[in-house]
Amino acid sequence: MQQKKPTVVKKYANRRLYDMGRSAYVTLDDLFEMIKEDYPFVVQDAKTGRDITRSVLMQIIVEKESKKDGHSFSLNFMKNLISFYDSKLHPMLPHYIDQSMENFVQNKEELSSQLEETYEHIFPFQKIETLNTHNLNVFQNALKAMTSRQEQEARLMSSEEE
Repeated sequence: MQQKKPTVVKKYANRRLYDMGRSAYVTLDDLFEMIKEDYPFVVQDAKTGRDITRSVLMQIIVEKESKKDGHSFSLNFMKNLISFYDSKLHPMLPHYIDQSMENFVQNKEELSSQLEETYEHIFPFQKIETLNTHNLNVFQNALKAMTSRQEQEARLMSSEEE
């Protein structure tokens, strides 16, 4: 399968990002979506042409990590990662992390289905939702029946008065 040629995104001094392929300004959130859709891109400094993709990807990570519920890295993990920058083992770390993430991605579907099965037993939301829908239908049918009966009684009473 032929890999699609990455689109070039230029980053200007004012920090704006311009997608050359779409001829439009984009945001970090747009780049985040492009990553999720496996849409290849490289980010270049608009003035020098230097590849700054890594630093922009780090910006995306920092932005996502700074959100309230966006934590993917524990403090312990981040401290350990930082401590490796002065370690003799540092050259091995990128390969190890890449391989670990690759394994995680390969097993993502299986992990997701196992989690769904586990949480389905612990938190049976689907079953509760089905039960709630059934109960709502029963209530609505009972309400319709009561309303219909009241209308019939009202018609009967009005015909008796005439």
